Amino acid sequence: MATAFAPITTAELITRRDEDKIIVEPRGDWVVETIGRFDSALKRIEDSYEPGNIIIDLTTLGRIDTSGAYLLGRTLSRCGDPDGDWHYIGEHGPARQLMADMRKRLAICPPDVDEGGGLVAVMSRIGRGLESAWNETVDTFAFFGRTVTTFSSIALIPARLRLTATVHLMETTGVNALPIIAVLSFFIGAVVAFMGANLLETFGASIFTVELVGLSVLREFGVLITAILLAGRSDSAFTAAIGSMKMQQEIDAMKVMGLDPYEVLVIPRVVACVIMAPLLTFAAMLTGVIGGALVSWATLDISPTFFITRMQDTIDYTHFLVGMSKAPVFGLVIAIIGCRHGLKVGGDVESLGSRVTTSVVQSIFAVIVIDALFALLYLELDI
Repeated sequence: MATAFAPITTAELITRRDEDKIIVEPRGDWVVETIGRFDSALKRIEDSYEPGNIIIDLTTLGRIDTSGAYLLGRTLSRCGDPDGDWHYIGEHGPARQLMADMRKRLAICPPDVDEGGGLVAVMSRIGRGLESAWNETVDTFAFFGRTVTTFSSIALIPARLRLTATVHLMETTGVNALPIIAVLSFFIGAVVAFMGANLLETFGASIFTVELVGLSVLREFGVLITAILLAGRSDSAFTAAIGSMKMQQEIDAMKVMGLDPYEVLVIPRVVACVIMAPLLTFAAMLTGVIGGALVSWATLDISPTFFITRMQDTIDYTHFLVGMSKAPVFGLVIAIIGCRHGLKVGGDVESLGSRVTTSVVQSIFAVIVIDALFALLYLELDI
């Protein structure tokens, strides 16, 4: 590209014949200010000669911008091998790179083939969907493996852990999410108690509302509400933050400076999520039980003291441990998916929005699937 600090030299176009070939020799600076008059001449050359017989002499070429690269590269665009060395005389790396880039960006893409309807089209879409799901799963496990190896290297030298960034992320991921998780868990516990009271009262077993609230909140609802809110709140924030850095080439700058993006961006977020998920789950369990106890007190005249005492007598502490054991796994999965999609963002805003949406959907799906696997595992272990 031409700059304002150096004068632009006049561009010239010299052509000469060599048997059946024509040699095009651009001279001077081929920038947008100087090349407009050469468009028609180059078009005549394109129409008069086979693209394989056109040679560009770059020996006397000065500066070049995308406009000049477009005009020169257009003469070879119909050739089967436009980047072949035999098309060029002299060395001018920037010119050849710009011409190759312009041809790629101006290539006419064929229209999508309409598959039509019918069973074949449906099966084709299902096959592409399954292939995409398989590739996403493989990429996620590969990203997880890279994260594990990076964390292992940090564990050997703990000073490499970015403690300030990790603590800040623990605050934004955990502390700032505490109010909404507590409120939602409170109402979930209240709704479970209210529905249980109405149903069990018809059988004269309203006292079992205590067990219903305790088991559902401790084993499932507390950790699920926490994980789903983390997926919608923190996971999207991870993808958007890392993705915006990717768009602005800040991650490329990190690599140039010798910094590992996994060590700088991924590990602090994974550590923050794994640590804060159990704490948020505990808070969700506590507020869910409180909500159930208050509804039981209001509708069934079960005092909070009796509610807590019955919970202690009838519900084993292993149900609490079952719920807490899921929390760090959910936190790890959410952080891995969010960071992976952030690093996959392209160079436009549409890619960022698509990745954020995909990240949240995949996180919630993964949380539900893993929760089902935990349920099957604990069922087999009779826990």
